[in-house]
Amino acid sequence: MSQLNNHMSWWLEVSNNTEQKVAVFIVSTLILAIVWYKSTLPSSSNGAPPLPPGPRSLPIVGSLPFLGRDLHKQFTNMAHTYGPIFKLKLGNKLHIVINTPELAKVVLRDQDETFANRKLTVAASIITYGGQDIVFSENNVCWRNLQGKYGHLEAELSEMSININEIFGRANLSDFFPILKWFDFQGVKRDMKKQLQKFDQIMDKIIEDRVASNSDALHNGIEDHGGKKDFLQILLDLKNKEDAKPLHITQIKALILDIMAAGTETTSTLIEWTGAEIMRNHNVMKRVQKELEEVVGLNNMVEESHLLKLEYLDAVIKETHRLHVVVPFLIPRSPSKACVVGGHTIPKGSIVLLNAWAIHRDPNYWDNPLEFNPDRFLTYQLDMKKWDYKGNATMNYFPFGSGRRLCAGLPLAEKMQMLILASLFHSFNWGLPEGEELDLSERFGFTIKKRNPLIAVPSQRLTDVSLYM
Repeated sequence: MSQLNNHMSWWLEVSNNTEQKVAVFIVSTLILAIVWYKSTLPSSSNGAPPLPPGPRSLPIVGSLPFLGRDLHKQFTNMAHTYGPIFKLKLGNKLHIVINTPELAKVVLRDQDETFANRKLTVAASIITYGGQDIVFSENNVCWRNLQGKYGHLEAELSEMSININEIFGRANLSDFFPILKWFDFQGVKRDMKKQLQKFDQIMDKIIEDRVASNSDALHNGIEDHGGKKDFLQILLDLKNKEDAKPLHITQIKALILDIMAAGTETTSTLIEWTGAEIMRNHNVMKRVQKELEEVVGLNNMVEESHLLKLEYLDAVIKETHRLHVVVPFLIPRSPSKACVVGGHTIPKGSIVLLNAWAIHRDPNYWDNPLEFNPDRFLTYQLDMKKWDYKGNATMNYFPFGSGRRLCAGLPLAEKMQMLILASLFHSFNWGLPEGEELDLSERFGFTIKKRNPLIAVPSQRLTDVSLYM
């Protein structure tokens, strides 16, 4: 106790002495400055390659105060200063940003197993029941069992999907400072839990009704659901399958959320960007509609069988994915062990961002990269593998990711975006409201959307009015 009193009396003495106050302040500032400076130096312990270069960061907050509104553009500009791979301290989290196809190939192909894990944000952890879906689950046996088990679900919950994606897009302090996660200063946990509660109420009732319906059908001797199965039924069948690892109800709901929130948001955003580019480029619209006339005809509606023949529309969509990649950094990855990329050490557990937005516009790989030119995807028509959505050989085009964590919804998205756009431009002519100008400015978030929603006016194009009924 006397020792404590001695310390307290020393502090009281110091606090009453202006010179000692100044001395303590200077010493404390120097210590903080030294710690900060050392933390910004590249690490070369144990002979390992240094960390990537990057801007010096402030104590505690890192580079957070210096971030702008459009991170994809800011990171692209930073690559001109620090090189194709650089580090960034955001709060107490180390982020690694990759900006070139060569280094993206290392992450997505050469070392894809090391980088197969995803980093759960606070919002993602809540809405995916702790990462029990496909998108955010860890690279383990459970994820490999889930991979590929998806299908079609009617978009009955569109408003909830919009709300979930809006919350996902918010910058959340707790993701950069985990120590703050209990406080929820920005209401992300509160708002996401509300959406999850609504979703649970709806889905629990739907699943309960479906299980009861299945039981009645089985009692009446009907086992194949009339030969038709939707996404929910497939998952329930997998849950009850004896020769497979059973799915839990929470996993089923998480998988449905993947389709509802991630699938609908990315597809609708892509359709809006494609529509805007087609309307801005009248020659493109004429070529799209001419192809539709030749393949489908003005007396028919677009069907799935027509899609493979719509080569120019396919090129238009691929060019939109290039110029307006929907998810600019894909889903952040986290290496399961320390590794080397581009001559730099990437520590285990760091957050790796692949700047697909920058790579898709890299002038070293694309002629006139800022120009909307679908013909660039027709040039390599004979080599379809060069431009499929799974990532080409040079890795300068991968709108859906690549490697073992390729977007699980790709087959569905590829068909749906083609079918919707073909139907829209086959059935209608499109124009802007009188006096309006087309605005292509971006709004950054988890997805890159148009800053101002596209407003378009349709007019009848088909000769047979009954086709609209």
